Amino acid sequence: MNNAIDDVAWVTVRRAIIILIISLTYLIISWWLVGYKSDQLFLIFVVNLLYFLTPGTRKFITGFSIFIIYWIIFDYMKAFPNYNYNTVHIADLYNWEKKLFGINFNGKQLTPNEYWRIKGNTFLDITAGIFYLCWIPVPLAFAVFLFFKNKKQFLYFSLTFVLVNFLGFVIYYLYPAAPPWYVQYHGFEFHAATRSNTAGLVKFDNYFHAGIFKSIYSKGSNVFAAMPSLHSSYPVVVLYYGLKNRLGLINIFFTVVMLGIWCTAIYVGHHYILDVLAGIICAFAGIAIFNILISRVKFFGQFVEKYEKNIR
Repeated sequence: MNNAIDDVAWVTVRRAIIILIISLTYLIISWWLVGYKSDQLFLIFVVNLLYFLTPGTRKFITGFSIFIIYWIIFDYMKAFPNYNYNTVHIADLYNWEKKLFGINFNGKQLTPNEYWRIKGNTFLDITAGIFYLCWIPVPLAFAVFLFFKNKKQFLYFSLTFVLVNFLGFVIYYLYPAAPPWYVQYHGFEFHAATRSNTAGLVKFDNYFHAGIFKSIYSKGSNVFAAMPSLHSSYPVVVLYYGLKNRLGLINIFFTVVMLGIWCTAIYVGHHYILDVLAGIICAFAGIAIFNILISRVKFFGQFVEKYEKNIR
């Protein structure tokens, strides 16, 4: 009995030391790469609290460590701007958008972004803002639901979600691209120091006298990462796993959110239609790659199986 207690105590101490080392290492690297931010301390506090609070919360934060790793990598991208590695595409992407999807308005050819900037209204501004607020909360809420309903499907969804992001990150570096609002405010000249902009979403903030989107976009990792639109990728992955888990009417909600986010990305000037299409393709590619890995790569399947046991 005493030996069992000692073993448990030893494991707890060892885990505490490991978590402490990981936490300190993360804070030091973060400070070195991107500078100090209160978000970093908040993340460390939540992770440590949940890890040591109860066995149940430990399993929960262990499962969601997949998303934490994604967030950290996304944050660290600030230290390695993609425009340092490849030419930023501004005019060519704009011209392709106008050529393929241009709208004739008063005798002038406009991109869909430019057209809706003229034809927008308050109702669409508010609706667009609501849809864009679903961008992260809906995937995370769905992940929480799957965590408690089906651990295996939770892992499948989480790993697919992160894989799609990684595909998007690779493309960001191979094909740096300016968003539509950049052309609106800065033209076709490249300015590396350009800060992120809420663009059309400022109308939502102004209507409600809030700085919701201003706060969100002030934390953006890179202005020149419009292609592909990962905003458009996420709801595709959510709907895929919603259909796979036969969630019925909830999938109608997922479909509406997906279509709403696609349209909003264009309406508020954050993405071209080309960006949205690339995001959709990226999502399907990530889903396909994950399915191949889980069914044909033995060690990957074993990793997922072992991970699942740790969070049961």
